Amino acid sequence: MAPSDRPVRVRIAPSPTGDPHVGTAYIALFNYVFAKARGGKFVLRIEDTDQTRARSDSEQMIFDALRWVGLPWDEGPDVGGPFGPYRQSERSAIYREHVDILLAKGEAYRCFCTSERLEKLRALQVAGDDGHRGYDRHCRELDSSARVGEPHVVRLKMPLAGPITFRDEFRGDITRDASEIDDQVLMKSDGLPTYHLANVVDDHLMEISHVVRAEEWISSTQKHVALYQAFGWEPPQFLHMPLLRNAGGSKISKRKNPVSIYYYRDAGILPEALRNFLGTMGWSFGGDREKFTLQEMIDVFTWDHISLGGPVFDMVKLTALNEKYLHELSHDELADRVIAWRLNKPYIARLMGLAQKRMKRLTDFIPLLDYCFAGDLDLAPVLADLKIDGVAPAVLAEAIRELVEKYEARTEWSHKVLEEESKAWATAHGWKPKQAYPLIRLGLTARKETPGLFDLMEVLGKEICRRRLREAARAIDATVPTPAPAPPAA
Repeated sequence: MAPSDRPVRVRIAPSPTGDPHVGTAYIALFNYVFAKARGGKFVLRIEDTDQTRARSDSEQMIFDALRWVGLPWDEGPDVGGPFGPYRQSERSAIYREHVDILLAKGEAYRCFCTSERLEKLRALQVAGDDGHRGYDRHCRELDSSARVGEPHVVRLKMPLAGPITFRDEFRGDITRDASEIDDQVLMKSDGLPTYHLANVVDDHLMEISHVVRAEEWISSTQKHVALYQAFGWEPPQFLHMPLLRNAGGSKISKRKNPVSIYYYRDAGILPEALRNFLGTMGWSFGGDREKFTLQEMIDVFTWDHISLGGPVFDMVKLTALNEKYLHELSHDELADRVIAWRLNKPYIARLMGLAQKRMKRLTDFIPLLDYCFAGDLDLAPVLADLKIDGVAPAVLAEAIRELVEKYEARTEWSHKVLEEESKAWATAHGWKPKQAYPLIRLGLTARKETPGLFDLMEVLGKEICRRRLREAARAIDATVPTPAPAPPAA
């Protein structure tokens, strides 16, 4: 059956290694809408072959985030389906079986090169001037029959030369010469598959008809096509979506925009507004219309409306769209949304531990903790106090960004961890806690006095804290005067 004749089956395959990324929701949306428009299936697969970085809490966050944004999957974890299991860590026997098929066909080989040899090879290549990089195929023709018990990886026998072409449905034929591509590792020495093997085997066995993913995967697609050819399988159709961009054209990143779906949820963005906004990223509904429901998008969906110019993720436009959705809600509906967002009992109960000892009347509660019910803060009234005496603003702003990176590197968000990281950061810069902690407090609350800093941060949550500290760094940066242009030469 030709790819165009297959029943539509699409998938997203996020890795559970951190917070759920807004880019995951963006790609999920277009997979979901295409599947529903064509009467197909939308599959969720968890690509957790990197067991050193995979986290069970991250997997659950992916589930919760996709459900919050309104993109439920037809098959996958928590749902099941005919091609499960849908976690790659549970499919090891399947991958080993398929590696054995390639070895038996002579399309793959065992490589016994040690990490030390590979390091020396890389060093020699860097020092050389021939421009060659990558594995030198040392073990490609080796008779490995007597060495099967030794530690090894399994590599694909790539063609040594000649074009490898695939068709991207947006860009047409894309060709790369085989000589530019390594004999990629398919199975690691620990018996776990690499992303490339697991991806191709799973897409084939799960009968994925269209691979809709971000354009950053274009450079890997020839590797996947070579694998399909080695197995003798028909590849799916490939559609590489344009990347979400910051205003300056760079790939969306946490340094410019919040990238966690949880930030938008916690900052008061409605799921239908975020979903609608993502639907305008590189796709046109038709005419000048930018506000539409999920079902309306499904009803008119066609890939012909995709534009490959990098769509700009504009927070101002997202907020304006969210405003329209809020204004259309009835008072009862809006009350329900606000209660679900921050006026629910579990959240209020967490705040009570911060406020109770500081309250004299019930009326004190909201003024004491109003920053717990806000997104971005107005730092203008406290900007003069966002400083450490003797430290240049530019240095201080960069130090705050460094602290955010330290917070981001920790998987746990607790009083203990936050205090450890903050104290170590202050010490590394030669600052005492009484100098550093008020700075963090001001950036997070725009207040000089609050409940305990780290208890407060724990309740505010990781995404809000990271965003506010980055905004504080930007505000400090903005106080640095721009140098006057040099006078023209005489």
